[in-house]
Amino acid sequence: MVHYFLGIEVKPTSMGILLSQQKYATNIIRRAGMSSCKPVDTPSSPSSALTTLLGAPYSDSTKYRQIIGALQYLTFTRPDICYAVTKICQFMHAPAEDHWAIVKRILRYLQATTSYGLHVTRGSPLSLHGFTNANWAGSVDDRKSISGYLVFLENTPIS
Repeated sequence: MVHYFLGIEVKPTSMGILLSQQKYATNIIRRAGMSSCKPVDTPSSPSSALTTLLGAPYSDSTKYRQIIGALQYLTFTRPDICYAVTKICQFMHAPAEDHWAIVKRILRYLQATTSYGLHVTRGSPLSLHGFTNANWAGSVDDRKSISGYLVFLENTPIS
């Protein structure tokens, strides 16, 4: 039996529960007009350097912002797309055609992985683990430092 809480599907499994947003992800793909797109294996390409100097302005900036906002909510149960979505959010003020191409790649990745989510296991006492990383002056546009972190509750990434 599936339960919903704030748009998040809670499915009991034999090992615990699975938190996913499969229905929501499918809806985002449909709203973007990519229901029949070809899926890809990764949410972003390592060769795509994001910068404000990419190509012509995207013609429908409202659609861009709506899809990005929806993807941000999807990251609650999809830590695998957090980096790509966070990077593409940096260009919401002036999206370019090349930025939209990267958003489409994220959507193509979602097409292949709509059933992914967070598996919360039951059993052992809870443990909390955290990891951090930083890139000194790593931004191509303004040379600002970029940092990140990952927090696990048992084996489940939560932040």
